[in-house]
Amino acid sequence: MLGALALPVLSATTASAAPAAVAAAPASSCSSLPPLPYEVHTTAVTIRSKASSKSTALGVLYKSHKFSVSKKSGNWLYITDKSTGVKGWVSGTYVYRDVRMCLD
Repeated sequence: MLGALALPVLSATTASAAPAAVAAAPASSCSSLPPLPYEVHTTAVTIRSKASSKSTALGVLYKSHKFSVSKKSGNWLYITDKSTGVKGWVSGTYVYRDVRMCLD
């Protein structure tokens, strides 16, 4: 009987110590950190000549390709695919930055 009562007391002590350890971590302002890089959030995205889904397709931006973003227009991004050299517009629905989580 005594052993059954001691086990919950030990687990409660361990659980209450955990939040204190988290609170002791140094606080940093993540709002001062640079934005996260753009990433392709699907298998592949069509690179287009204009910022329109009905414009001519120039190439395909794959998830594994390196690319840079130089400007935005609405929900479209003008990119340079560094893997193939193709420049054009991709939809911001599939190419975007992840959101940084700031826990204060």
